Amino acid sequence: QVQLQESGPGLVKPSQTLSLTCTVSGVTITSNSLYWSWIRQPPGKALEWMGAIDYRGSIYYNPSLKSRTSISRDTSKNQFTLQLNSVTPEDTAVYYCAGDTGLITTGQATGRKWGQGTQVTVSS
Repeated sequence: QVQLQESGPGLVKPSQTLSLTCTVSGVTITSNSLYWSWIRQPPGKALEWMGAIDYRGSIYYNPSLKSRTSISRDTSKNQFTLQLNSVTPEDTAVYYCAGDTGLITTGQATGRKWGQGTQVTVSS
């Protein structure tokens, strides 16, 4: 079965870069028609889709975050990564990685496979 696991620091200082890695098991991230997303949920707010990388390596970003976001992958490790630059306390959230069988740019999606989520707090 497909499993996703986020990893990375739980505390980041303002103005620094948030870096997270998602390790996928049960399927290779280059398998046909699979899309791998980063989604976050700030406290008290809705899920926000941040961006995705697909099986071919094409990358898609939420326009509202595009200037600060970078998504990449390491196919040898079956991982994909998120970098969010110049973070502020407003970037404090639970960050999720997820997998879909198409490009879905919403927070919620039927059939989406989710990681368990990781809390990231931006604070000095």
